[in-house]
Amino acid sequence: MLANSTLPITLNLLELENKLEYQQDPVQRLIVLDKLAAYYSFTNVGRASELINELFKILSEHSNPDFLLNSYLYAATLENQRYNYEQAETYFLKAIELLKERGAVKQQAEAYIDYAGTCMNLHKMEEATEMLAKANRALKNFPDNRLFSRITCREGFMHLHYSNYSQAIEMLLEADRSINMLETPLELKDYYFLTLIHSGLGKIYERNDDREKSVAAYLKVVQMCETIGMRTRLSWHYLNVGIGYIALNDQEKAESYFLKAIDISDDTSKHAKASANANLGYCYYEKKRYEEALELFGRAEDLYKEESEEDYYNFSIIEAWRGRLFAETNETQRAISHYEKAMAYAEQIEDYKQLSGVCKEFAALYAEEKDFEKAYHYQTLYATYAERYNEQVDKRKQMEVEVKYEAEKKKQETEMLRLQATRLQLKALRAQMNPHFMYNALNSIQNYITSNEINSAAKYLAKFAQLMRRSLEYSELEIISLEEEIEFLEEYLYINEKLRFEDRLKYEIIIDEEIEEDILGVPTMIVQPYVENAIEHGLRTRSNGLIKVFFFLYDEDTILCVVEDNGIGRDRALQLRMKDPQYQNHRSRGTKITEKRLEILHNTKNIDDLIQIIDLKDEKTGEAKGTKVEIKIPVMEIQIR
Repeated sequence: MLANSTLPITLNLLELENKLEYQQDPVQRLIVLDKLAAYYSFTNVGRASELINELFKILSEHSNPDFLLNSYLYAATLENQRYNYEQAETYFLKAIELLKERGAVKQQAEAYIDYAGTCMNLHKMEEATEMLAKANRALKNFPDNRLFSRITCREGFMHLHYSNYSQAIEMLLEADRSINMLETPLELKDYYFLTLIHSGLGKIYERNDDREKSVAAYLKVVQMCETIGMRTRLSWHYLNVGIGYIALNDQEKAESYFLKAIDISDDTSKHAKASANANLGYCYYEKKRYEEALELFGRAEDLYKEESEEDYYNFSIIEAWRGRLFAETNETQRAISHYEKAMAYAEQIEDYKQLSGVCKEFAALYAEEKDFEKAYHYQTLYATYAERYNEQVDKRKQMEVEVKYEAEKKKQETEMLRLQATRLQLKALRAQMNPHFMYNALNSIQNYITSNEINSAAKYLAKFAQLMRRSLEYSELEIISLEEEIEFLEEYLYINEKLRFEDRLKYEIIIDEEIEEDILGVPTMIVQPYVENAIEHGLRTRSNGLIKVFFFLYDEDTILCVVEDNGIGRDRALQLRMKDPQYQNHRSRGTKITEKRLEILHNTKNIDDLIQIIDLKDEKTGEAKGTKVEIKIPVMEIQIR
């Protein structure tokens, strides 16, 4: 059975193909090409290639960013299906760059998820992890169950890569459940992910020697692909089923699936077809169909060499099977020649399992020939290589344990850093408001009351109460939106301007147009200490103070905040602090705690990379004109409230 949803409503391909044939207008052709390419990139690599090439050709003459974006994504999918992973990566990076300019959040998340798969195929596991983290961040405020299930699938494959089978199987089963529980009909791409899920499950069952479950999982993949017409990876899926049946000693079924793997034309993998030829050849060898077996071994070897001249693992296996075949037909010298080649290939890659197996075959061959000296020699070599193989297995298991340990350690360290940041945040918030600011603000409100300026008193008291309420509310949160951070700064600066400085202070808050402040998260009240520092040490003694706060998008993970004042400068401020003890310790309570928070949040020990303090001076006189502080703030996931 397929998923509990009906099959995806496929496009009327014949109608679209006919429409494309007669459509002459290039812009109208784009629309039809786009629909067909979206379908064929998962089902027919040859046709998809033709369509995508035409898409790029038309777009070179008729610019359209939306169709260009789709074309990059289709091309990336196509090259991934063709096993051209470097080329797929190139197209994904182009698409992601374009999405930064014009893409919706969910489009970006989907591209990150798809690119993560290519990163895994390229064994770029750190990049894959980063892409999935970006997808999760993008979806934090725009949840999408379909995309979350795909992220879970990719994370399952991450665990499979690190041989963490228990976690991998848990996540793949969860992804399967999530996709099948989607309320909307499944899309073609959902079925693609279901094939990934069950293929991954089949691999886990295979490695755990649960062959029946493995074959069942692989058969489920084959059924989905055949039913939907998703034929681009069928050669591999048929091969997996065939190998499973060999393990179950069902040679007839194994042969039928190896033949299917060889015959399928939509899957371009030479490696899969080579393996199918080799395994079918072994089946024929078992049936004593020696000539056919040798012919298939030859085809397999040629296909492997087309992929790589250094596939010593598979070359060694084929030579060993040839040696066994000639040993069985009493062609001793030919058998010895092929066994020697098998050993030479295996030695190139230190494949001690293969070396021990070939030595065992050699020992049996020489014992049959009554050459007991050579038989003993190879039997001894067999024991040596078998021991080395066991050492290899132990070392590999040790490395797998170390990888799991490091991954878990990193996860725990991240959690500890988060808790440490939270404790520092609460400590920082307690030190956030300078008591002189609060005293002066309340004193000014009291003066309005005693002067019978009731309206002004009520207005500023409401503003002050709102600021205090925000401060208390935010003390319970680790992350707020940049919009909320800016609103808090505006209220804080407004009260300073009107109450504490009585209009002797002016301020500006400038936000770069690229920033979407309502959806970007930042650590709670991270900027206020630097604004307060500028006021206390730069502007407190000025009669015409000006403070400017700028927000720029530094990169997709970082906001650059610039706090600039026209104050007395750091040198003069230091002199005044030395004479005024009540201000000496202010910086240590405010900005130093914030710097520690930034170190933890950026996971760095070098605060100079995060905070830059620049003295502003007159170019001619060298006189201090103020101070500029540049702060790199990490973009974070906004908490849903």
